[in-house]
Amino acid sequence: MTTTPTVPGTADAAGGFDAGSEFDRQVSVLVDKGYPALAGMADEAFAELLAPLRASAEKRADAMSPPEEGRVPFLVVVTREVVPVEEMVARTTLPRRTKPGVIDRHYKEGDIERFVPTKEAELPDPRTYLLFDVDRGEEFCGAVPNDAMAAIAGRGRTLLTMEEGLALVTQFPAALAKNKCFSLGGSRCGDRRVPALWISQNAPKLGWCWEGNPHTWLGMASAAGRAV
Repeated sequence: MTTTPTVPGTADAAGGFDAGSEFDRQVSVLVDKGYPALAGMADEAFAELLAPLRASAEKRADAMSPPEEGRVPFLVVVTREVVPVEEMVARTTLPRRTKPGVIDRHYKEGDIERFVPTKEAELPDPRTYLLFDVDRGEEFCGAVPNDAMAAIAGRGRTLLTMEEGLALVTQFPAALAKNKCFSLGGSRCGDRRVPALWISQNAPKLGWCWEGNPHTWLGMASAAGRAV
């Protein structure tokens, strides 16, 4: 991807990617958005929960490139065991906008809880972990979701879960752009629905689309892997 970077990023003194500083920035974003209170924790305790992940990010720094609009080197992911998905959605916004994200009305009561990580998207920790080499998957805009998911699996990459997609938009709001929205095939509930994040009325929206229905504005997000 050759998009000019328009998202946060940090460089070390030698001009390389400073994974430690980027990790600290992401933790600060979560604290500023009220994640500790939502988790029933003090700010310091929440930061301590995430702190062990910093070394994992730094260990892989040499293989990382600075963030681009549609691709980022890593994300700090907090799951619904710590903060409810509904609260995560409400704390997303678009660049230079203040309207909070919403959940599409087509999710019936209790539906969100049914969308859980697939076997292929097994989490390394049920509460917090890192997601590496994250791509919003705009190359799959217009593709049948089932075909996009198969292509990603063939590359040895993993599909993003609901929480991972929300982490991407929380940390890098510019990743969710007009005609460059994305599905989250790593969370399924056993039917033909595939969760997705798109833009509605100047705010992020968590919705879903059928696995066999392509949309020109909807790609398929993926990552290289997860680790603690």
